[in-house]
Amino acid sequence: MKFFNLGVLLFIYTTGLWADDLLGLPVLPIPANNPQTVEKIALGQRLFNDKRLSEDGTISCASCHDENKAFTDGQRVALGIKQQAGFRNASVVVNAAFYQRLFLDGRAASLEEQALGPFLNPIEHGLKSTQELVAIVEADSSYKAQFAQVFNLAEDKITAELIAQAIASFERTLIAGNSAFDRYLFGRDRTALTQSQVRGMRLFRRKGNCSNCHEIGGVNALLMDNRFYNLGVGFERINSEIAEFVAEVRAGENPDDFDFTDAQRAELGRFNITRVLADIGKFKTPTLRNIALTAPYLHDGSLQTLEEVVEYYDQGGEKNPFLDSAIFPLHLTDQEKQDLVAFLRALTSEKYAQ
Repeated sequence: MKFFNLGVLLFIYTTGLWADDLLGLPVLPIPANNPQTVEKIALGQRLFNDKRLSEDGTISCASCHDENKAFTDGQRVALGIKQQAGFRNASVVVNAAFYQRLFLDGRAASLEEQALGPFLNPIEHGLKSTQELVAIVEADSSYKAQFAQVFNLAEDKITAELIAQAIASFERTLIAGNSAFDRYLFGRDRTALTQSQVRGMRLFRRKGNCSNCHEIGGVNALLMDNRFYNLGVGFERINSEIAEFVAEVRAGENPDDFDFTDAQRAELGRFNITRVLADIGKFKTPTLRNIALTAPYLHDGSLQTLEEVVEYYDQGGEKNPFLDSAIFPLHLTDQEKQDLVAFLRALTSEKYAQ
């Protein structure tokens, strides 16, 4: 029999999770100013799935984070209002509650901050302001009553911050551990992985150098490190102009004045947030949990299969002046590549396993 302290039991109750879902995951931090409640989670789920919260009434958070697709969308890049295509692959929402930085460039520091971003993006939800978002919510009397109950406030006091808190509370329930990997390593079930997957895990942690960024700890594993790396992905879009761009920035010119297209500027990655030249082309390490279900891969959705991803890393990425030192040719054999892919498939949580 498993025993849990009161805090863990309360967390399981308010999130609707089973205890087994948490196998292999750390304790989830809950902000003191946004405690979980069943009612707030339900409100957040409703907002998450509401297409009215967009300029033309066609896009919800769930449009790019579909529960039936492990909360991804299967698209190369996210599609927003009027079928506009963005520049980046939709981020995985499952287990995002553990992240220290949100979005692929890390521009948000919390789920609450992240939740409002897509509403104001002209390609995604296309709303002009948070006031417009609030007005849509307030136009529905049932929303007004629900907010009043959840936050103990007057019905005319809905704010964008409260909308974000509700959505973030729902997203904190999108948690999944308990993969075959977790049962093998943390549950001590030595029958949970095949021999090929065990070999793949050894490669992952040693020769493959994967765990340098996709970390595996002694008692849990997020399979990401909350850091940013340049892998060379998409760099060909700016490579011919990057030397001139760097020279101008070093000379004190405003980076925003350089003649990049929006698509090219998106490839600057973390630099767009920090304005540090060393961050050019860096993107946040994604979790590898449920990776077999979240194709296509990389920040631009340019690779379709896990086999292609392994091949990309085996070749040492795409060379560029800012390529991270952790990326180098691996010289894997065909069998090692197969074993590594087999291990990646063992990272699928039981709740999402087919």
